[in-house]
Amino acid sequence: MRQLILSAAIPALLMGACAGTPVEIGSDEVVVSTNDAPPPHFPRDLTPAGVAAADDHLALEQVDGAEAMAFVAEENRKSLAVLTGDPRYETFRAEAQAILTATDRIPSPSFLGDGIGNFWQDATNPKGVWRRTTLESYRTATPQWETLLDIDALSKAEGRDWVFKGADCLAPDETRCLINLSDGGKDAVVVREFDLTTKRFVGGGFNLPEGKHRIEWLDRDTLLVATDFGPGSLTESGYPFIVKTLKRGQTLAQAVEDYRGDASDGGYGVSPAVYRDKNGRVTAVIITRPLDTFRSETWMMAHDGSTVKLALPDRVSVFGAQGNLLIVSNDEAWTFNGLTYKPGSLLSIPLNHLRSDRDDLSVSNQALLIYEPAARQSLGDVRVLDRQVVASLSDNVAGRLTIFENRGEFGWRRQDVATPENIAVGLGDSSKSKGQVFVWTQGFLTPPTLSLASVGATTLTELKSAPAKFDASTHVVEQYEATSTDGTRIPYFITRPRDMKLDGSNPTILFGYGGFQVSLNPAYKPEMGKLWLERGGVFVQANIRGGGEFGPDWHQAALDGNRQKAFDDFAAVARDLERRGITSPRRLGIYGRSNGGVLTSVSITQHPELFNAAVIESPLIDMLRYHELPAGASWIGEYGDPRIPEEAEWIARYSAYQQLRPDVDYPRVYITTNTRDDRVHPGHARKFAARLGDQGHDHLYYEDTAGGHSNDADPVANARRWARHYVYLSQQLMD
Repeated sequence: MRQLILSAAIPALLMGACAGTPVEIGSDEVVVSTNDAPPPHFPRDLTPAGVAAADDHLALEQVDGAEAMAFVAEENRKSLAVLTGDPRYETFRAEAQAILTATDRIPSPSFLGDGIGNFWQDATNPKGVWRRTTLESYRTATPQWETLLDIDALSKAEGRDWVFKGADCLAPDETRCLINLSDGGKDAVVVREFDLTTKRFVGGGFNLPEGKHRIEWLDRDTLLVATDFGPGSLTESGYPFIVKTLKRGQTLAQAVEDYRGDASDGGYGVSPAVYRDKNGRVTAVIITRPLDTFRSETWMMAHDGSTVKLALPDRVSVFGAQGNLLIVSNDEAWTFNGLTYKPGSLLSIPLNHLRSDRDDLSVSNQALLIYEPAARQSLGDVRVLDRQVVASLSDNVAGRLTIFENRGEFGWRRQDVATPENIAVGLGDSSKSKGQVFVWTQGFLTPPTLSLASVGATTLTELKSAPAKFDASTHVVEQYEATSTDGTRIPYFITRPRDMKLDGSNPTILFGYGGFQVSLNPAYKPEMGKLWLERGGVFVQANIRGGGEFGPDWHQAALDGNRQKAFDDFAAVARDLERRGITSPRRLGIYGRSNGGVLTSVSITQHPELFNAAVIESPLIDMLRYHELPAGASWIGEYGDPRIPEEAEWIARYSAYQQLRPDVDYPRVYITTNTRDDRVHPGHARKFAARLGDQGHDHLYYEDTAGGHSNDADPVANARRWARHYVYLSQQLMD
């Protein structure tokens, strides 16, 4: 499992890369207060009971509680007066909406039967339409789309705030689909069976109530389902740990159990995966049982329905199956058949050689190693085809595209596909039957291009190129490195005005994430370009530890008790920006969301002297109670367990909610979240804002009532969100 979050930007262009000489500037000591006494709300003891006793805002954890809603209403009233009352707001909103609803955007494609599917939102259809066309028509400037499902019309007819969360269609014909619908943008969805031939929901078809389901088609009349089967069937994080077979016409209560983990399991819940060949025939059924956020057991379901554990490492990513081969990447050093493979390698392992219940272990000369990363390289997206594996690779955060062809005992032949220089590469949907993969390329100043990679081709076939949404001629992109506290080189990208003076006066946004092995690759951010770069702003993206930019080791360097390294990396980049004269603390703001909210809230409490703004969005902040707030316990593998005294001690050293002090001069921060966010609980943001207010610190807090964690419910609402962000950043950094 490689992701938690957030808006996953497609990897993009690295322009003008010129790494500077690492120089350590200033002190990297955590600056909090001259007062040696603990903060006033720091728990007397770090047991769960002691932490709760020191928390005077527990009522704000009640999502729809009366006290919480009154707090939200009053905070929203005050913040909207400041943000939407700014004369720039309406201009920013209109510009963002024009970008987000533009009809000349590239429709993101997926393979759907004999054609191409797409989900589309614009000003006319803010909730969106699911539609399809042919590949030939898609290639044209004006594709002829056939509407399959109109979410705006469905929401109106049913009186629900439906948000489309994707469709899973049964191969090979892909005429029967499972539609995922979220009420208000939550991760939890209802699932309904849909017939593409009639373009209607199937009467008496598969229909699952709201939940965080894990569902796979086994055949036309059978599903593998992991969901809430009633009391005692969910982990403490609220995710399923039981997989059952559900036959057409059965209720969930009648489903037959196939596999059972344990209620104490961590991570995001047990998950079945059905892998097929190019003709749609099932070749492998794999069940992943997460032990924590990153460790898991991998099981195989045999033809008779029995399950057997596979001898894979605990830290592993499974990408698919190719006949009897499982295509995986080991996220830890792994010795198999006498050979040791580096973390982040790409491997093909015969399934029979992984089964503990087989003693025949038929001889296989299959070459196991597909790819092994060098220093500062990492594996990106992977798509498994019939005889090939397509992968995007990263070399110092610059992208490459490679097709590996399976030649059995003669090894995997590598064929690099030509892509523009200094560009990041992301893979879209793939089709085994067609031997094709959609490929995206883009950069900070280069709009996205969509191409098609085909088996046997050495070049990409360009399908569509997005028009520019802001004037990029005034800016350039550079790559530099800062030196963190322990001497580690931390790369970062700067997108800046070409003729910028290096006098520290430039308004700058520093963006970071640093967790869950998520890589921040360069990406075209049109709303940022229009609302910020065109107005003379600077944008910086930091590739700090905790991410996946340099593979599993880069991520694991900041796990658990080493979390402070990610915060130190971020502060080092801020100091390096000041040293170079790019900006100064008065003109430097930071932005992070989800896990990036941990980063930004901690950065403000540890280093208030470095920044004058922080957008803290959909954040985790109370790290001593995060496991108590759904679905926080699923991330214990990333942060540690506050219920364990030793781990609570090092979490408490940085947890921003407990570290706030009334005697420290913090910049005015902007905290924002969503009531319907069922991934990162809104209580984190609410409580942080309330404590800032209690201590007399100026702040802004806004909570939207719909949209969920992903902010993908409505592009019109999303335009208002971006306008609020950039009004605040302009007030703090440009005024």
